[in-house]
Amino acid sequence: MAQIQNPILPGFHPDPTICRVGDDYYIANSTFEWFPGVPIHHSRDLVNWRLIGHALTRRSQLDLRGIADSGGVWAPSLSYQDGQFWLIYTNIRTCGLGKPFKDIGIYLTTATDIRGPWSDPIGLNSIGFDPSLFHDDDGRKWLVNMIWDFRKGRHRFAGIVVQEYDHAQRQLVGPMHKILEKDRILTEGPNIYKRDGWYYLLLAEGGTGWNHGISMARSRNVAGPYELDPQPSVLTSRDDATLALQEAGHGELVETPAGEWYLVHLASRPLKTGAGLNSSSPDKSASADAHAGHRCVLGRETCLQRVEWSKDGWLRLATGESKPQASLPLPKGLSLQPWPALPTRDDFDSDKLDLRWSSLRVPVDESWLSLTERRGWLRLRGRDSLFSLFTQSLIARRVQHFQFTTETCLEFSPTHYTQMAGLVCYYDTRQHFYLRVTHDEKLGKVLGIVLADDGAYDELTDSQIAINDWKQVFLRATIDCERLQFSASPDGKTWQNIGPLLDMSKLSDDYGSTLRFTGAMIGLCAQAVGGTHALADFDYFDYQPAKS
Repeated sequence: MAQIQNPILPGFHPDPTICRVGDDYYIANSTFEWFPGVPIHHSRDLVNWRLIGHALTRRSQLDLRGIADSGGVWAPSLSYQDGQFWLIYTNIRTCGLGKPFKDIGIYLTTATDIRGPWSDPIGLNSIGFDPSLFHDDDGRKWLVNMIWDFRKGRHRFAGIVVQEYDHAQRQLVGPMHKILEKDRILTEGPNIYKRDGWYYLLLAEGGTGWNHGISMARSRNVAGPYELDPQPSVLTSRDDATLALQEAGHGELVETPAGEWYLVHLASRPLKTGAGLNSSSPDKSASADAHAGHRCVLGRETCLQRVEWSKDGWLRLATGESKPQASLPLPKGLSLQPWPALPTRDDFDSDKLDLRWSSLRVPVDESWLSLTERRGWLRLRGRDSLFSLFTQSLIARRVQHFQFTTETCLEFSPTHYTQMAGLVCYYDTRQHFYLRVTHDEKLGKVLGIVLADDGAYDELTDSQIAINDWKQVFLRATIDCERLQFSASPDGKTWQNIGPLLDMSKLSDDYGSTLRFTGAMIGLCAQAVGGTHALADFDYFDYQPAKS
């Protein structure tokens, strides 16, 4: 019997926001330092989802140059009212452990068509992150937000506030009301829903790691006071390390035409790789101890749970528990409407990039990427290093499977060691594995691995080989859970391993000395750190999940 299988959006789809318009459902997600911002998926059955575009496609909407790793777009919120779509989003310019400030921009953009164009942003405030927009039934609109307190000795998560938004004036108006504060609890991601005369406040709390969860409060007035749900968590996996879905939290609600309610939320599926990996995650909670050696290589993913309203008016999972379920029954009255299967191989035959590609911090343009200068090939002009926060020539797609193989064919003629191009498994500037072609003064054209491990740069020189007689360089990465093996071929037929087995699980939130929460990506890049703008041509890119 067919069921909804979680995650519904696998691999690096955190902080889901959902809305329904008629029979159509839309989910948007965080994108952090990746461009374009806020992917939008469409479904008509809550089971089958298809990426249809992005909301933030222009630098006038989203300027990510210089944004720190794991900064940028956090937790957007999508809604539909008054004949148009509304999207609240943030641009986090300052973040990281030990930093008291969050330099935040909170913006609103609208569109009459979910595929855009989306308007240039309206700046709202910078008081905190993960905001949402509540449309009351009297026509008024309210920005709901957490407030960040940077002062010495203060708890950073200083409560939830609401303030009215006047769209005619394009600004917030009236007083800001603090409606809830939980002592020493990380409370964020607020959303308000109105039902039977109650204003329900849905909250993410406990941080976005192993201690994550969703709680609730309610009031008869949008500006409070709010009473807490007698059940501490509507949803959490913090008390059961055996669950397939961990780190469950941060969600939004949607009602089907048949009157059923669903909670879309994030969760992660950890690889149980054992304590031998010596995780150096900054999460020091008791819940983290139960997950020692577990790493979520696929990042935070989007999941769905059916919920019901209890007799006393509180929201509960339909199972009667607060634990997330890996599968659940199909919605009433909805027939399955699958999308055609997407190709696993991109031959770069189109004039536009496939929607599944993303770039780092800057939009794709002809100054550094071309699909037309050499038809059937992707051409990259080398720019900054993989450590840069500004202008990298890199495109990548999400890692969405524990086991897969990816492959490309490169033509590249470097003349200096500052010129590089190849295949990269990437988490952020501090954590990546790079199989690249470059030039060595003694050996000529060479192939080898460079990497960043928790910010430390290294070159695996023992595994470097000369490839002067290779006109084309076929590059491959084979991933089997935490094991990553690079290989290469001069003809695409005879392959040889390059370098040792690498630890793919390091490309996760759960490794390293910094706080981070994006996801693993894999893609193509080129560098010319000497400013020579060397050209690298890629014939195709194939992402092939292992057969189950």
